[in-house]
Amino acid sequence: MRVVNSEGVSGSRVYLPADQTHANLLAFFIAQFPHIDADEWKQRFADGQILDDEGLPQQADDPYQPNTHLIYFRRLAREPHIPFEEHILFQDEHLVVADKPHFLPVTPSGLYLQQTLLNRLRKRTQISTLSPIHRIDRDTAGVVIFSVRPDERAQYQNLFRDRVVQKTYEAIAPYVASLAKQLPMTYESRLEESEHFLQMREVAGENNADTCIELLEVKNPWARYRLKPGSGKKHQLRCHLNALGAPIKNDQIYPVLTPYQEFELDFSKPLQLLAKEVVFVDPITKEMRKFRSEQELRL
Repeated sequence: MRVVNSEGVSGSRVYLPADQTHANLLAFFIAQFPHIDADEWKQRFADGQILDDEGLPQQADDPYQPNTHLIYFRRLAREPHIPFEEHILFQDEHLVVADKPHFLPVTPSGLYLQQTLLNRLRKRTQISTLSPIHRIDRDTAGVVIFSVRPDERAQYQNLFRDRVVQKTYEAIAPYVASLAKQLPMTYESRLEESEHFLQMREVAGENNADTCIELLEVKNPWARYRLKPGSGKKHQLRCHLNALGAPIKNDQIYPVLTPYQEFELDFSKPLQLLAKEVVFVDPITKEMRKFRSEQELRL
């Protein structure tokens, strides 16, 4: 069962092996996680952030008990602050649907823990079991859906796996006359990870990604496009528009990978990509669900 602390952070479980001996619990954690300073573990014990399986706080000098599990909570000494707020579009006993701002990650990773959509929503709703049923990039704004009940989560996630969810995005990118003449169109290619961790690339071979592209509005030198992905490859929309000579405005990955600024983020240039709408038949209630972002991309 997932354990969540008062800050909305999920705990991690660690096993205490029988083939090890340690003077106390503090000594075990120092040995188990040598990359974390001993003073940090002392503080986590002091703050009640190390629990047993029953959720009871443990002390640093408690004896090492082999063949047991403990729960600990991740913390960051410093974390970038994202000065934009999410909005809850819908909430019932099954789902929480949020309108995510640009720059905010959906789930904890790397430098981000509290400044994530998941942990913000857990604190706001007091629902510790919230879990996203799909993801969008940190740079992308728009609709993100969370499951409330763990026993229903897989049914919602399977909708995205089975591609029965209609997803609609909007993007601002350069107006390309030669491309405009071909629209609307469905663009297909094969996408694979490049030698750079963050970038995808088009390669020869059987197509594994398809995007329907429509032109919505033109105000030279920019245009607003509607994008409907038929597949869900990493960076698919960004990669496809770039391949067509219309990279999304303020994209820091395509066509050129820009060095990432960890704490000095430029909030004046959000990626002009918005997850505008999600439509599907709810596998639990059998209702048609349609969630639409209240945000707008403006030329």
